[in-house]
Amino acid sequence: MTAIDRATQGSTAGWNSSARTTHSERETAAVGREIAAHLRPGDVVLLAGELGAGKTAFVRGLAEGLGIDPAEVTSPTFTLIQEYAGGRVPLYHVDLYRLKSIEVDDLGLDDLTMEGGVTAIEWPDRLPRPFEPALRVRIDHGDHDTRIIHLDPAELTR
Repeated sequence: MTAIDRATQGSTAGWNSSARTTHSERETAAVGREIAAHLRPGDVVLLAGELGAGKTAFVRGLAEGLGIDPAEVTSPTFTLIQEYAGGRVPLYHVDLYRLKSIEVDDLGLDDLTMEGGVTAIEWPDRLPRPFEPALRVRIDHGDHDTRIIHLDPAELTR
C-alpha cells in the first residue's frame, strides 16, 4: 500500500477526489496532521504551491502529526533544510525556492531520504529529476483564506 493509499483511507474521511478545501491556516495544518498519521520512515512529500499558499502551515501539521512541536517549524527558505526531531520519526523540511535545478544535487537529498525520517520538499519543480515514490501535494489559493489541497495519486508508485 502506498503513502497516498494510506493517506486517503480511514481517518481521512472527507477527501473528495483527492482534494480538500480549508478556510484557515489552522485547517491547512490539520490536513497535514491527518496525512502524517499515515506516513512512514522514508516517505517523501512534495509540496507545490505559490508563495503564501500554505506549504509551511501544512508542514507544521505534518510535524504535529509526527509528534513534533509545530511551533518549531519555520520556513527553511534561507537555511534550505530544517531537521525536526523528537517525534516518532524525524522530519526533514526542504525549501528549494532559491535554488536552480543544477544546485539541488549538492544538497544530498537522495541520502537524506534514507535517514529514516519523513522528507517534505517545497518547490519540487526545482528537482533535477523526479523523486519516486513521493506523495505529491499541491496547495492552491482560493478566495481570501481558502486553500484547496490536492493529493496526486496518479503520480505515486511504491
